[in-house]
Amino acid sequence: MSRELWGEFLRHYTREKVFMKRNTGFSLVLFLWLLALPFENAGAQTVVRIGYSGGGTAKNLHKTIEKAGLWKKRGIDARLIYFTSGATMAQAMVGGDIDIADSDVPAMLNAVTAGVLDGKLITVYVNRFPFAFVVRAEIKSPEELRGKRLAISRFGSSSDVTTRMLLKYWNLDPDKDVRILQVAGPTRLPAMMSGQIDGTLVGTYDVPQILESGCCRVLVDMLELPLEYARFGQVVPTQLLKTRREVLLKFVEGLVEGIYVFKTNRELALSVLKQEGIKSPQYGYERVAASLRERPVPEPKGVQAVLDSVKTPKSKITLAKDAMDTSLIDEIDKSGYIVKLYGK
Repeated sequence: MSRELWGEFLRHYTREKVFMKRNTGFSLVLFLWLLALPFENAGAQTVVRIGYSGGGTAKNLHKTIEKAGLWKKRGIDARLIYFTSGATMAQAMVGGDIDIADSDVPAMLNAVTAGVLDGKLITVYVNRFPFAFVVRAEIKSPEELRGKRLAISRFGSSSDVTTRMLLKYWNLDPDKDVRILQVAGPTRLPAMMSGQIDGTLVGTYDVPQILESGCCRVLVDMLELPLEYARFGQVVPTQLLKTRREVLLKFVEGLVEGIYVFKTNRELALSVLKQEGIKSPQYGYERVAASLRERPVPEPKGVQAVLDSVKTPKSKITLAKDAMDTSLIDEIDKSGYIVKLYGK
């Protein structure tokens, strides 16, 4: 990749030069995981490096799959690598440091549409927004957000894109009517409770904690909005669909079974949520389980909504059909595997 192309991507993706320097935690993670080459064999298991950002829906689904041994029984050693934002995860895939990017579809397709990453969206397991937009208790309507401080993780990240979409849905101008601030994920809830910020997106699992504090209220549960949007899914380098298709097929089959287990084995899923320290896990479990799709194929409408939300005048890929590959899910579906799981 040329220096000029990489620089163009970073400017397109983050809007500020400070982001061009990777943080220490990100560098340390890459140092440890670069020791393993893509799809390296570890005995009878094939190592697959999976990046994810955020600590909610994607992580807990992966932990459930791991606890049920669904990838292991398919010969896959799934190595989860946490990134502080989808933006840093996109950098990692561009650099060849991860094999599969999970959770932050908008951030990954941002890299794809910019022409920097040659990648394809192979699954979408949540085609909605599994978030709540929480605000200080005194804010009663979207109109009262004018002039308020709203928190995101990073400019260009999914939380940024989603917040801006929501504001536009409410006929508010993200650049003029509010102040959007970068606040690291772990510090956002404390910042809300202390009154340093007035509103932010909160993962479904975190809603009970912030409501219990008494400081805040849910302005909208985004799962209830009639908006199709490919929010959670997996992106892979296009080349891997050719060179490691069988491994990817096994991985996606494990995902499909994992969704089934999460939706139907409530006890196992709740045990994972409790181990992750989630308070009142029943609240989030019911909502997330309902949003997980039995057939997690990328849908053109939801994918197009993502592309439209990250599009710029310089975007090179703007149509859903050019950013997604449904062949893995189609093959699994045609085999009758999904019907057999659900018995219908």
